[in-house]
Order: sequence, then C-alpha cells, then structure tokens
Amino acid sequence: MNILIVDDIHHILLEKLDEARIAYNYQPSFSRADAENVIQQYTGLIIRSKFQVDESFLDLATNLQFIARPGAGMDNIDEEYAASKGIRLFPANDGNKDAVGEHMIGMLLVLMNNLNRGHREVCTGQWCREENRGYELKGRTVALIGYGHNGQAMAKKLSGFDVNVIAYDKYKTGFSDAYAKEVSMEEVVRQADVLSFHIPLTRETRGMVDDEYLFHFRKPIFFLMGARGAITNIPSVLKHLDTGKILGAAFDVLPIEKFPALGETDWYADLISRDNVLLSPHVAGWTFESYYKLSDIIADKIIGFYTNK
Repeated sequence: MNILIVDDIHHILLEKLDEARIAYNYQPSFSRADAENVIQQYTGLIIRSKFQVDESFLDLATNLQFIARPGAGMDNIDEEYAASKGIRLFPANDGNKDAVGEHMIGMLLVLMNNLNRGHREVCTGQWCREENRGYELKGRTVALIGYGHNGQAMAKKLSGFDVNVIAYDKYKTGFSDAYAKEVSMEEVVRQADVLSFHIPLTRETRGMVDDEYLFHFRKPIFFLMGARGAITNIPSVLKHLDTGKILGAAFDVLPIEKFPALGETDWYADLISRDNVLLSPHVAGWTFESYYKLSDIIADKIIGFYTNK
C-alpha cells in the first residue's frame, strides 16, 4: 500500500489516506521523468492531467495496481493497455458535475443575451440596445450528447428554465427520467435549439464534430463544448458560424490549451475575433467546491479498494 501522487490535490485526500494508514508520497512538482524513475516502487498512482500515462510509462509500473484521477474522464491514460495489465482505474466523474452544469448554463445565457459584447460596449461608451437584443431560453429544446454524470446534472439544472431537454447516448438505453427524454440522434438534429456535449474523448469521439456532423442540424443552434476540446474540429464550427447554422458557440475546452501553441493555430485569431464566441480556460469543472469533492471521492475509492483486497 504505497501511492505516488504527482499532481496537486485537496488536502482532504491526504487526511483520509493518513486516517486509513495508507502510505503515500506526495510529489506535486514531479515531472514525467521523475515519476518514471520511481514508479516501479508504487502500487498506486494519483494523477490529474500532468502527463500521458501511455504504454511506455505503464511498462515501467511493474507493481501498479490502480491509477486514480481526481477529475472527469481518463483520456490522458491508455485505458485499454492499463486494463490488459490488470490495473484498475478510478475516475471521479461525479465530483465536478454540478460545477460543469452551472458553468455551461452560464455560458449559454451569456451567449443568448450578448452579455459579453454588451459589457464591452458599455465600457467603451456605447449604449446599443437594439443591437444586443437577446433570446429567451424558455420553450427551447436543449439537446445533450451523453447522459452520464455531467449530462444528468446539466439536465437537472435546466429543469427550472421551462425548456424541453432531450438526450442521446450511444452506449445507454432506457434512461429517460424526470429531467430529460431519451431520443435518437435523428431526433436531436431535427429538434435541437441548443447542443451541449457531455461525452469522453475516445478514439471514436476524437474529431467527431466536423462539417458532416453539423450539416445535418435542421435549425440554427447554440453550441456548447464543455467536454474535451479534441472532440471538435474548430474550423467546422467557424464555417457554420459564418453560415448562421450556429448562432453562438461557447468553449470551455479547445483542441490545444497551451500558449504559445494555441495562438499559433490557423483558427485561433478567427475564433477570438467573433462576438458570438465565448471562451473560458478549461475551468468549468474546477470550482473551489469541486476541488474538494474530486479529492474526497478519490480518497473513498482508494480506501474501498484496499479494504476489499
């Protein structure tokens, strides 16, 4: 029972491990090279997004029994290869679901009411009422792609807005509830006024949202991406913003999330030049509250793992 922790985590995780008498080495400043040098000594690894846990790294982790990630999604970990080596994976998908839901609804309301542009104009001495006339959310159809922890939290939070919430999940059936109705993808493209993504990044979903995907939507939509940036082909979204198929787009995540690399892409300048695009720096699930909950959930999963063994 010896865990290597290579990322910053809330102290509640350390407190719970101490109470359970589980040994750990807390090294939030470790690089991948540092971790590679010692990983064979550990039975557990706790990591957020510091580096890729790929085949070459896992081959060094000869005693590893589990990898825990205090976050949603495991896309920086080679899940299939880890499973082939008998390594358990512990995400904390439900730890930031409320944060993501609130953040994405906030971005949607900003887009629909031109709040970002209106604020900027007032600050520069412009009082443009008609130009900033907004849309009401009430009565519209919000389509959720993916109905796991985050999708369900989003649906529940939308329930007070008097909207019609529909959801498509390729890997689930029979999940209609008080907050969302299960539908086919054909119904999504026909009914959606708002499109929001709540799916993991996989081989199947990487680059999924492209020209072909967006072409099929029957009505102009507001586009929300708070899942993983690499799901979206940004030039395709820009193209459909130009045609009016997309009325506004909000991104908490982008395919590239580091400067200067982000600024050097061939689409970044175009993206930030638009009044109907809203960006945030991958913080939808990263509130003060979720910081605690993510670590608290992971601590319980690890303690449960060792207890069951």
